[in-house]
Amino acid sequence: MKYVEVSGKKISAIGLGTWQFGSREWGYGREYTEKTAINLVHRALELGVNLIDTAEFYGFGKSETVVGNAISGLRDQVYIATKLFPIFPVSSMVLARAKASAARLQVDSIGLYQLHWPNPLVPIAETSKGLKELLDRGLAADAGVSNFSLNQWRRAEAALGKPIISNQVHFSLLSRGPEAELLPFAQANNRMIIAYSPLEQGVLSGKYNSANRPKGMRSARKLFYPANLDRVRPLLDKMAQIAKGHGATSSQIALAWLIAKPNVAAIPGAATLAQLESNVASAEIELSSAEIEILNEVSNQFDPIGPGALLTDLKTFVRRS
Repeated sequence: MKYVEVSGKKISAIGLGTWQFGSREWGYGREYTEKTAINLVHRALELGVNLIDTAEFYGFGKSETVVGNAISGLRDQVYIATKLFPIFPVSSMVLARAKASAARLQVDSIGLYQLHWPNPLVPIAETSKGLKELLDRGLAADAGVSNFSLNQWRRAEAALGKPIISNQVHFSLLSRGPEAELLPFAQANNRMIIAYSPLEQGVLSGKYNSANRPKGMRSARKLFYPANLDRVRPLLDKMAQIAKGHGATSSQIALAWLIAKPNVAAIPGAATLAQLESNVASAEIELSSAEIEILNEVSNQFDPIGPGALLTDLKTFVRRS
């Protein structure tokens, strides 16, 4: 396993995202929540993963509960990251809800406590009072943010008076915005970017196309519009070509591209043990600088349509069918 070193800690470059644990919208069912999810956490730890990411919002606490049950007796092996949903995040609420998360996780101290989104109505100084008390009392080891711009990240850190060691953001070959400001800041200041949706919920696996789209909530996402699945094909073809040279999968290439960047960890989810093991194995892939440049170039050419073009796109899809 490859690790990111930040704040005196070694954090696995491939973590395990657990949004799907106990969340009905994924449609994985009861057996997944009660059995598969537990096995996924245990196998992840066996493979050297120590970053397990969850949030109080995932399954309205169910994900934290499942993770807590899974790490019982194994807490010293885990760097637990969870997130505060920003509904009225005043200092007293930060404390109360962090304690509730810790109870569900069955831990005395949360590894990384993150603000899930900025709240434009509550001053960050007020929220930071609660975060500071958490850190001072040892109820959390580190503070992080999620979905913060660079200016918001800096303001939050200034208000806290302590390092905010991470920013969890949408980052992938198809979502490269963090490269502009967030990643350079993290690399220059011993901070970390945690990439969520690193596989774009399966788009970058190469298994979907305009004639084979996923069912359920993912089908409504912009990247799963039939026209966008056609438009991303040049990148998927290039990824498949590079993957073949490494004896790897396209998903592994997408993850290897991300974690080749210093100070980046990725937190893909997993539906099965095989998928988890494949994700973790991506940490062993060393892409050449030429391969990285090719991926950069082709991904820059991807130009997705937006929601305004959805109706026209669907009409085209129906005519094809």
